[in-house]
Amino acid sequence: MAADAFGEDILATLKGQGDGLRGLLAALPIALGYLPIAFSFGVAATRAGLSEAEAVMLSVVIYAGAAQFLALALVTSGASLVVSAITLIAMNLRHVLYGPALLKAAGARDMRTVWGWGFGLTDEVFGAALGHIARGGAFSERFMWGLGAGAYASWVVGTGLGAMAGGAALEGWPVLDAALGFMLPALFLALLLSILSRVQVPVIVVAVVVTVGVSLMASATMGILAGMVAGAVAGVLQR
Repeated sequence: MAADAFGEDILATLKGQGDGLRGLLAALPIALGYLPIAFSFGVAATRAGLSEAEAVMLSVVIYAGAAQFLALALVTSGASLVVSAITLIAMNLRHVLYGPALLKAAGARDMRTVWGWGFGLTDEVFGAALGHIARGGAFSERFMWGLGAGAYASWVVGTGLGAMAGGAALEGWPVLDAALGFMLPALFLALLLSILSRVQVPVIVVAVVVTVGVSLMASATMGILAGMVAGAVAGVLQR
């Protein structure tokens, strides 16, 4: 009996390590997308007057992708700490829903280290995890640790490389500098399209139509907010 229990422990350990490795492998597409964007952020941070250490620390602590560019703009424009904090929280409030939605999709319970891997639930990590579940992949905390760690490491490393390159690194490449700003939403969209089903198409159509319409009549900001609300309402009504 003791030998059987010992063997089961070894198999469980090996399976856990395998899940972690699968998570790291699943993070490769995200890492390839994160590196150039994080490099751009590192360049922008040093261009704005931050030191290399300060630029990297923003990615280590905040780790919020596009919101870091906004944080940089707020800090360098002289915005107060309270205004900056409220703005960033409002911009990233959607992340509150990622954890519950992911656990519901996986049917997971008894998550002991959700406090840790939950920190790494960016838009892209959430999309990749949801796609993994939709394709019949097994959900585990070790998988999420591997997925989140791979994405997080690439973002921090990319920021460090950009900071070391300096603020003038992309001055000779204006087209590339402008294109990098579109990579994050494009990466997230690609991950979501990979798990798109026919049931979700009407909701997406409603959100897109409302976003475009309000943007043309009012502003892009109002269009995005209206599209988010319209998509959420359409999703609830569809169910």
